Amino acid sequence: LDGAVETAIQLGVAQVIADVVETGTSLRNAGLEVIGEPILTSEAVVVRRHGAEDDHPQVQQFLRRLQGVLVARSYVMMDYDCRAEHLEQAVALTPGLESPTISPLHNEGWVAVRAMVPAKEAQRIMDDLYEIGARAILTTAIHACRL
Repeated sequence: LDGAVETAIQLGVAQVIADVVETGTSLRNAGLEVIGEPILTSEAVVVRRHGAEDDHPQVQQFLRRLQGVLVARSYVMMDYDCRAEHLEQAVALTPGLESPTISPLHNEGWVAVRAMVPAKEAQRIMDDLYEIGARAILTTAIHACRL
């Protein structure tokens, strides 16, 4: 099977499955549990030809691109609207990497804020923003970045 193999059990096609998983969340969400030890543990490595230049511009560009994907996986982009009088509180919650982007909204007294936030803290940050009056709070996956 390929794809969401955990559905094979729900459909009665299989009694057990072997799945490539990172966290096991989708398996648990399907009411399944991991049994036994991992069949295989793997890692990704970058390989170069022996004697190749480490500082070649194309090698450095490639490594930056890989690093950008890895870093992007640990952040989400958060967008929200808040009243201008609550902006300092909101920015304290979402300082971004350099500084958040702040844009005035058509409705006077409201601003739109955009900032990168750690993905593992996104739900808590959304709750905190909501408590200070922020609305239209969205998170978006980031596929790549350069920091």
